[in-house]
Amino acid sequence: MLLLAPLRYQAAALAAAVLLLGGTAADAQDIAVPGGAIAAVDSIFAPWAGTESPGCAVGVSRGGEVVLERGYGMANLETDTPIRPGSIFHVASVSKQFTAMAVMLLVREGKLSLDDDVRKFVPELPDYGQAITIRQMLTHTSGLRDQWTLLSLARGRFEEERITEADVMAIVPRQRALNFEPGMEYLYSNTGYTLAGVIVRRVTGTSLRDFAEARIFGPLGMTNTHFHDDYTMLVRGRTSAYAPRQGGTWRVSIPNYDTYGATSLFTTVGDLLRWQANFDDPVVGDRELLREMQTRAVLANGDTTGYGLGLATDRHAGRLLIGHGGADAGYRSYLGRFPDDGLSVAVLCNLATANPAALARQVADAYLGVAPATAASTAGSAPARPATARVSEAELARYAGVFHDETTDDVLFLTLRDRRLVLGRTDGPPLIPLGAGRFLVTARAAELTFGGRDQGSVEMRSTTGGSGARRFERRNVPAPSPQALAAFAGTYYSEELDATYRVTAADSTILLQTRTAMPRSLYPAFDDAFMAGGMLVLFSRAEDGRITGFRLSQGRVRGIMFVRMEEPGLDAESRGQSR
Repeated sequence: MLLLAPLRYQAAALAAAVLLLGGTAADAQDIAVPGGAIAAVDSIFAPWAGTESPGCAVGVSRGGEVVLERGYGMANLETDTPIRPGSIFHVASVSKQFTAMAVMLLVREGKLSLDDDVRKFVPELPDYGQAITIRQMLTHTSGLRDQWTLLSLARGRFEEERITEADVMAIVPRQRALNFEPGMEYLYSNTGYTLAGVIVRRVTGTSLRDFAEARIFGPLGMTNTHFHDDYTMLVRGRTSAYAPRQGGTWRVSIPNYDTYGATSLFTTVGDLLRWQANFDDPVVGDRELLREMQTRAVLANGDTTGYGLGLATDRHAGRLLIGHGGADAGYRSYLGRFPDDGLSVAVLCNLATANPAALARQVADAYLGVAPATAASTAGSAPARPATARVSEAELARYAGVFHDETTDDVLFLTLRDRRLVLGRTDGPPLIPLGAGRFLVTARAAELTFGGRDQGSVEMRSTTGGSGARRFERRNVPAPSPQALAAFAGTYYSEELDATYRVTAADSTILLQTRTAMPRSLYPAFDDAFMAGGMLVLFSRAEDGRITGFRLSQGRVRGIMFVRMEEPGLDAESRGQSR
């Protein structure tokens, strides 16, 4: 494979071979690098440089040439194996750009079009009344509900059970509705990329794993990279992953997936830098194809998103940054490229508490010569913080309350605390008054504008561009009695999840349980609505007041319907006529 790789990759490949045999970064290469940058990188990763913690591998290239590869911390705490630059990581959603490339290669060959209806290749999907295109799947504008949330809601437990492509293909076609009309919004969904992998197999007759090896990884000399489609497969040199326990100890946290396309790429920092070099000097694909992958999607209303085909666009320190992050179980990853500076950074970690996107930006600062304070002030594309307005506590109290966006089932809790309006039920990031019923919410990169009678509604608009304003309506804040809560108790079934939920009542909350999972406590949010951890359960009633079911929304899944099942021996009042 090395003999077939481009010349610019061969030195790095030989270096990687040394590292896999147990050498150090110094053993692997002798490249002139600014000493200050190396020291800065060592300082950034110093918290994980010991032998008692998992850690990270980092790689940096400039102009397509690798200038730094280092490992910090432990690849496996049980075997005392350190992380080396050649250590192999599961990189989660960093996988998506490779799936997108596989699809684009088929587009170039005329075997499919980005504007093809997905049902042309995946007829199992329901007809939602409007076509979903392959382009919309790859740009997260399809409206398809997210597979991981669906599986979690259906199973109740997540980590303990192996997840296969067949599991995804069983639950996705059960969905009778979308999160939104295709092309109208951006909402990240892993489902589209798993379906993209299915399409590659159905079009080519070979798996995405084999196709990517033959058409992407092989030509680029990415000899330590593959789509991992067998959870039980042995992979020499791979890391384990960990999440913290209370008391400062660790627990193993490894993905249990046999599904890929949205995730499950196994790779190294060195191989990812080879991929990055392909954007400047294409070996796989061509410049036009690569440009299209990096172009922001356009919504039906003309707004642009920050996402292309498996790649996100951002700004850092006033510079264009194109990249993608990933998080699965205890693995965390980020791969970013500053095209105008010829700089690429890969950070792969095996601890759940790591923030590789932030770490990669710090590494980039060291090589770009950007002072951290300057970088922080210019990161992203949000406008400079405006001057604040003086608003009395009595005026702030008028804005406090619970607001609900019925379209997305998003809920805003605005609470008056310590003479400030904060985002949250009890405490949270403060809202910055701008005057005339306007507030800046830096935690959401958004501006709120109140209106309507008695401040009965609020519009939220992003401060970084993108979709138009969203409207939230004020809701009544309940204090239901134990008797009123008891009316919600019962058994509910979702055809879309093929799951039965049991609802029981406590003194001030309801408990939600499915299968063998521990009950989940939900607190009253507004009339007939309960919440916990981003999950919203909104009960429905018949005209006579009987509770007939509920709809459930959580993050990347909206509006899953549950129907109340009749239970023998319950009178009408017990079934929910009492409010």
